[in-house]
Parts: sequence; C-alpha cells; structure tokens
Amino acid sequence: MPSQPFDRSSALRNLENTEFDMVVVGGGITGAGVALDAASRGLRIALLERDDFASGTSSKSSKLIHGGLRYLQQGDVRLVYQALRERKRLRRNAPHLVHVLPFMIPILTKDGVVSRKIARALGSAMWMYDLTGGWRIGRLHRRLKADKAFAHLPTMPRQKLASAYLYYDAEADDARLVVSVLRTAADNGATIANRCEVVTIDSPSRTSHVITARDTISGAILRISTRSVVNASGVWADDVRALDENSHPDTIRPAKGVHLTVPWEKVRNDIAVVIPVPRDRRSLFVVPWIAKEDGTYQYTYIGTTDTDYKGPVNDPQCTRDDIEYVLAALNASVTTDVTFEDVSGVWSGLRPLVKMDDTSAKAGRTADLSRRHRVFTSDNGVVTVTGGKLTTYREMAEDAVNEACELLNVKTKSRTRRLSLRGASGKRARSTHADRHLDGRFGSDSSMVKQLIEQDPTLGQPLVPGLPYLRAEAVFAVTHEMATSIDDILTRRTRSRLLDRKACVAATPALADLVAPLLSWTPEQRAANIAIFLDECAREDAAAQVTEQEFIDSYGGTK
Repeated sequence: MPSQPFDRSSALRNLENTEFDMVVVGGGITGAGVALDAASRGLRIALLERDDFASGTSSKSSKLIHGGLRYLQQGDVRLVYQALRERKRLRRNAPHLVHVLPFMIPILTKDGVVSRKIARALGSAMWMYDLTGGWRIGRLHRRLKADKAFAHLPTMPRQKLASAYLYYDAEADDARLVVSVLRTAADNGATIANRCEVVTIDSPSRTSHVITARDTISGAILRISTRSVVNASGVWADDVRALDENSHPDTIRPAKGVHLTVPWEKVRNDIAVVIPVPRDRRSLFVVPWIAKEDGTYQYTYIGTTDTDYKGPVNDPQCTRDDIEYVLAALNASVTTDVTFEDVSGVWSGLRPLVKMDDTSAKAGRTADLSRRHRVFTSDNGVVTVTGGKLTTYREMAEDAVNEACELLNVKTKSRTRRLSLRGASGKRARSTHADRHLDGRFGSDSSMVKQLIEQDPTLGQPLVPGLPYLRAEAVFAVTHEMATSIDDILTRRTRSRLLDRKACVAATPALADLVAPLLSWTPEQRAANIAIFLDECAREDAAAQVTEQEFIDSYGGTK
C-alpha cells in the first residue's frame, strides 16, 4: 500500500472515502502494533484513538523492555521467554529507542529487608533468566562485591550491604515508541487518526462492519466501512466490546501502577536498582533518568505499584497512599530521607489484566495475575486483544491480525519480526550532547528537528527551563506527530510533566504562544487549552493530598 501522511486532516478525509480491510480501535502500543502488522501485510488499515496516542497505559509504564524477572519467579517461564525474544527484536528494529540498561539487585545482611540466605536462590534465578533468553542481550549476569555495588548506589546503608547481582535488560520511552510504531504504520499505508471516538459498531455480517465515530475536536460524525474490526483499547476493551455485543462482558481487572520522580541527587544511582518493599512480596525499580553531559543524571524515578483499582478508569491518579508506599520502600533502601516535597512528578496507569476465571476475579493480588495476552472473537466477528505487556506488543498484534485474516480468508504472514521502525535507518550525528538527546528520541528523523532550528534558532532554546527538550520538538510534535494540545506535548511527545509538573505549569503560556499558530487556535481556544492543562495539573496535585479511598469516594466509587 502507498504510504499515508501522518496528518490528521488527511486521515479524516480518508476515513469516509475508503473501504477498509480493518479498523483498529485504540491508539496505545497494542493498537499501534496491530495497525503496523496489518498494514505491512498489504491490508487497507485505519486506526482510531478516542484521546491522544498512548494517552492510557502505554505512556504510563515503567518504560522497560524486559522479560520480567518476577514472572520467572512465579513460574511463568513461557511468558519470560517470549518477552526476552521480543526484547531482542525491538533492540534490532528500533536501536534508536531501545537501549541496554544494567540492573542491580542488592543482597543485604540479616538486618536488612533481604536476607543473605536467599542470595543463593537468587543466583539460581539469575541463571534461569539468562538461560530463558537474557543472554540474547549479549551479556550474562554476575555477582558484585559490596564495594562495587555500593558505588552504583552510594546512598544505601553500607553496613547492611553484603553483595549484589548485576543483570541486563533494556529501556525505552513508551510514548515515543508508540508514535514511532504508528508513523511506521502510516509509512506502510495505514490511515491514523487521534481524537476520534467510536460511538457505534454495526455488523451486517462477520466480514462487514460500519463504525460511527465522532471527531472530538470538531464534533463531526464519521461513518467508516470496514471488513474487520480489531478492538485493542486496553483497559477500555470491555466498553468497546459492549458496543458490539450489547452487554458489558466484565473481563478486565484493572491493576494500578504508580511511579514517582525525584531529583537524582537524592538517590545517586548510576544504573537501575531493584529494591524490596518492606512487609510486602514486591520489589520496585529505581531508574536513573535524563543523562547529563558529565555522566550523572537529573532525575530518578521509582515504581511500580501493582494494586487492585476501583476508581474511574479514565482518570487514575497517584494518591497520598501511593506516594507513601513508594517513599517507604525507597527510604528503607537509602539513607537520604526522600520526602513528599522532593517528588517533582508522578504518573499513574492501569494495566488491563484479564480475569482468568471467577476465582481470580474476586480474590488474590493483581501482582499474581498472568501478563499473558488473549485474543477473542465475538459472534459478530469483532476481534479483541487484551492483556499482555509493553515488551510483547508485537507478538500480541501478530496474533490479533492472524485472527482477523482468518475471518477474512486472507492468506498472509506477519512481516514485523524484522521490520525497522521509523528513525531506525540512516546515519545519525552524535557529536554533541544535544545530538545524542535528539538521536535518542527521533533517530535519523532528528535531522528534521535540526532543520527547524536552522531555520529559526530560537527553536533551539529549552521548551521548559531546566529540562532537555527543545522548542523545536514541540513544533515537530504538532507538524509531524499529530499533537493537538498542550498536554499532548508536555506529557507524551515530551515527558516534561512526568519530570517536573511545576516547571511545566510555568512554561505553559509560552508553549501555547508557540503552537497556537500551528494549530490555528483562536485566542479563546488558546486560553481554553491552557486552562485545561492547568486544571489537569491541579487535579493531579490535589489527588496526591488525599487517600485512595477519599479519591474513589469523590467519584462515587464508579468506573
């Protein structure tokens, strides 16, 4: 199929003027993967996202491309094997986005949270991880002596540290990855549109569907014809199924995951560290973030939690309970007394875990539920893919498209195992810190951002003072990445809000002035967009002051 411009106006025109082979509902990582897999097979594809791309779970993960050591400890060897195989493919297909990240697991003395007695068992788990597929990254785990381990996290209580294990996984900016997959899908002929809410799904037959969608910016109603529908809407999958099946299936059990951002100086870890949660059977990741020229970092983020969630799925928030839980775990492992006031950013997302049976729906921890994905086809022929994890999105997409192709009687195989993502090819300059910053976000497309700066040097200035993102990146987000709001730019196209919410609030008027002409905003629209973003930040700040129950009660305890 000929490539399609990654442009919202063009996409909206295509939606009503094309009969599609497949419409994908949901613009997170799974939906993006489905669109790319199907488009690369030569099918006519459209993707509809109600909000912004990756605005749900796919921008709120731990930003790790990993097998999941704890899943191995739970006995799910197959999931870990699949994830580590997909990790290798992602590193090959998106080397500009997916980077190797060392992880350290400290072994503490009997006075610490983790007893030295379990070190041998942990070592066995490390070997299992390597053998299951950890070796695919090109490195094996090793044991570190106490002094070496302490150098990686010098804020640990040195007297409790016996040794540590070092192993390797990978990291990626999740929202950036979604946009890259979507742009690659457009390069392969897919029509991609955000701010398009699916209102109805009518199915005259299992291979004939009419979708009614609403453009949430203009209010226009669109009628889209397609031979198949794939529901990849994550935690909202049951809501989309209800449009097709006329009843809510109640198959999703949302699990809340929270992360906090703090100044790196409060932690000083030069690699990722796995820390135990006192009096719990979980561990948290402590990950350095935003490298500086001198080899240190600006921030560290800590997460993730894994708890049942009963609040509104459209608005999960980080509450005081969440912050206290994460800080308690961090302060049990470091000596710098990180406080509530040190938290500069937060994010909270919901994992769309699948209820396996009535028992798992009513009892047990969400942390113990499987992260495997499921593909289901309704009586009307609508395919739903749910569950899974960020690292395995490509395999999830392949399975979903295979199911749809079987319905359509189309004989074709997936081509994404070795398909490079947008920005992966071509030469990239890495001579300066700014070059490395842009290369790590755009790959070979960084030259397009640099051209903007050459045309207007003021675009080389910081977008938010104190953060690494440039004004040119905001312009590029609007002109090439379908950003339509201040929140799109500060929360997902860049990660500014996750790093420093207060700084973003201060920078909002200047950002609005920069992008208003590009988005053809009237003065009233500019003011409204600023107000919406400031209100979202204020609500995020207010939620952090209340308990989880108080937050849920404020919404009447409804989803």
